[in-house]
Amino acid sequence: MDKDEEIVVGVDIGTTKVCAVVAAEDDLGRVNILGVGMAPSDGLNRGVVVNIDRTVNAVREAIQEAERAAGVEVQNVIVGIAGDHVQSFQTRGVVTIRSGEITQNDVQRLLEDTMHVALPADREILHVIPQEFIVDGQDGVADPVGMSGVRLEANVHIITGLVSAAKNIYRCIEKAGFAVSDIVLEPLASSFSVLHEDEKEVGVALIDIGGGTTDIAVFEDHTI
Repeated sequence: MDKDEEIVVGVDIGTTKVCAVVAAEDDLGRVNILGVGMAPSDGLNRGVVVNIDRTVNAVREAIQEAERAAGVEVQNVIVGIAGDHVQSFQTRGVVTIRSGEITQNDVQRLLEDTMHVALPADREILHVIPQEFIVDGQDGVADPVGMSGVRLEANVHIITGLVSAAKNIYRCIEKAGFAVSDIVLEPLASSFSVLHEDEKEVGVALIDIGGGTTDIAVFEDHTI
């Protein structure tokens, strides 16, 4: 894998500032920060873009600062999304196992099945997070791959956001001269850096206090 493939760039577009970080994962799975950038911004309000041009300028300034610090040229970024337009709900899916042994493809089919839910036209799915799997009626399964069974079910947590909010974030990144490789719920992204696995297991609330919004995510049994 070459250097470009190892590099990951994250962008947080906030109400008062835009932050960018350039990082790379080493052979041991540790994330090394190569550069950071920050720029003041007033183009967002409560997680929603209200001024494209101001947001674009702040995004460009923050990423370019991170580029200079890291000594690399950025093309693709992972961008965070948050705000009071984000909603979530529980649902359940089920698929039949044809071979008798559950594969990763079966899990993927199941998660795709849970996405077939009715949503308002102005909303889109951001994340489908499995909370537990059920194999032939046996619940509490964390990873069913490799297990024997004929019926696979899952309780999942679906996170949605406004289509327009996501599109405007994409537009700001693209107008700044970069491409969006993924969009991630910001409290979910933060949880990977500030929470330990034992905290997620016993139960913990992550509170992200920003300049315009405060986001809360509750974890238990290793899931949101």
